[in-house]
Amino acid sequence: MDLISLPGLTSLSALDRPDLVAPRVAAALAAWPGAAGVAVVEIDPDLADTAAMSAAYDLPLDAGVNCVLVAGKREGDERVAACLVRADTRADVNHTVKRLLDVRKPSFLPMERAVTESEMEYGGITPVGLPETWRLLVDARVPDVEVAIIGSGVRRSKLLLPGSLLADLPRAEVVEGLAG
Repeated sequence: MDLISLPGLTSLSALDRPDLVAPRVAAALAAWPGAAGVAVVEIDPDLADTAAMSAAYDLPLDAGVNCVLVAGKREGDERVAACLVRADTRADVNHTVKRLLDVRKPSFLPMERAVTESEMEYGGITPVGLPETWRLLVDARVPDVEVAIIGSGVRRSKLLLPGSLLADLPRAEVVEGLAG
């Protein structure tokens, strides 16, 4: 595998370094055919937030892809979605996500619940390995990202992969206008 690299970061095959990702992420990578194209890089956990990492490693903000967790209810039925958007955009929660989930009032999943249910660390939540009952919505601009930087399930590393692979994740739905 040709490893993806970024200036100032040493990448390794994510499949070869399950110790650098959350257990749930390692299991999902092991089962996903696209995982051969996924690299992992160690970072300072204090730089896990996208803006801090981009500044510290001189990375373009549009290479970062954030995973935003949103939930809402309709007739007592809760619906949860992970929304993948470039870091230089914001998920359109009040219109597009609301319409796609068909809920009255969508809101961000509270941190404690997001961490517990994803089995990942806050600041490292990634679409790889999320619960199968959650929808995975991918903004249509994400697959165009040459090298996407996403969470690894832990704060001390990031996954690097072509944005096009994010559209190939199990259950991924590519959505025009998911982010603005």
